[in-house]
Amino acid sequence: MADHQVLAGAHVVLPTGTVENGRVIVDGDRIAGSAPENAPVLDLTGHWLVPGFVDMHNHGGGGASFTSGTVDEVLKGVHTHRLHGTTTVVASFVTGEMDFLTQRAGLLSELAEQGEIAGLHFEGPFISPCRKGAHDETLLRDPDPAEVRKLIDAARGRAKMVTLATELPGGLDSVRLLAEHGVIAAIGHTDATYEQTQAAIDAGATVATHLYNAMPALGHRAPGPIAALLEDERITVELINDGTHLHPAALELAFHHAGPERVAFITDAMDAAGFGDGRYMLGPLAVEVKDSVARLVEGGSIAGSTLTLDRAFQRAATVDGLPVEAVVQAISANPARLLGVYDRVGSLEPGKDADIVVLDADFTLKGVMRKGEWIVDPTADTTA
Repeated sequence: MADHQVLAGAHVVLPTGTVENGRVIVDGDRIAGSAPENAPVLDLTGHWLVPGFVDMHNHGGGGASFTSGTVDEVLKGVHTHRLHGTTTVVASFVTGEMDFLTQRAGLLSELAEQGEIAGLHFEGPFISPCRKGAHDETLLRDPDPAEVRKLIDAARGRAKMVTLATELPGGLDSVRLLAEHGVIAAIGHTDATYEQTQAAIDAGATVATHLYNAMPALGHRAPGPIAALLEDERITVELINDGTHLHPAALELAFHHAGPERVAFITDAMDAAGFGDGRYMLGPLAVEVKDSVARLVEGGSIAGSTLTLDRAFQRAATVDGLPVEAVVQAISANPARLLGVYDRVGSLEPGKDADIVVLDADFTLKGVMRKGEWIVDPTADTTA
């Protein structure tokens, strides 16, 4: 018989709502529906139990880059985010030479096959030079469907998402290609009009890459992509809830128009997440991190974030005042559905992986379980 654990007494957030004085039963690496009478019980009274976080847009952490790090460095970055509750992570690449990106895709697809990461996300090179953000303009290119196909083939079935400026030549055909291959086409780093964005959605795009950032602002005569992305029920909008990328009113606007079922909290984290201030490289570009805000050394553009999803959760539930159930949707369930892994992760239901985060009454992280193993032990004395 597999080992059982009963996590009892907590506020348990389920897809149907929050259960007070609830319990979650762990059987080996899965959540179970019942336990033997003599199963050990961990009293978590006063805490919250929520599903492990799912980050579908993450460039690294712990000093390691998913774009350029060795396998061991990538695993270090993945582990850093696990310590902060992210039990499922997609490795995102910044813009690079095509040959380099295909090589990286082949390398990291092995980690996806091993279950260490949930897949790959190509953020570039098919983005607009007008909205390049922290991407090297000399490496940008139009989204030629043949080159898009080259990248997803190199990922050996592990490509999960490609961000592209769909208004560029080849953009709509590339969206259709991605949709045909079951890869998320994400609209981002774009200078598209409202009408061009609508056309991309009709072609099969389903995600807005970090809504508001790296796209035209909402205008009353030229509403641009933001209005089109918020109003269309086929689109899930990514939000970076770190207090730097978004004003609280912008986050509230997104939740009001899209609803909690169409929001995905992401980190867009770079190497410095969970590591500290200093100088870093984001692809070929130098980044200065000061007071936890990452900016390009040349030009000062925001260069990803140093966010971890436990901080995003706490901010959403306290500063932004969102219902805990809505935060869980945005940080676990919605990205799991988009990635096609909701049958295994994203909620605390029997049969799913035992990926669980323990939060205290102030929504501070106290425990992390991944596949039945404690990565952060909620019983550990952190004051010693």
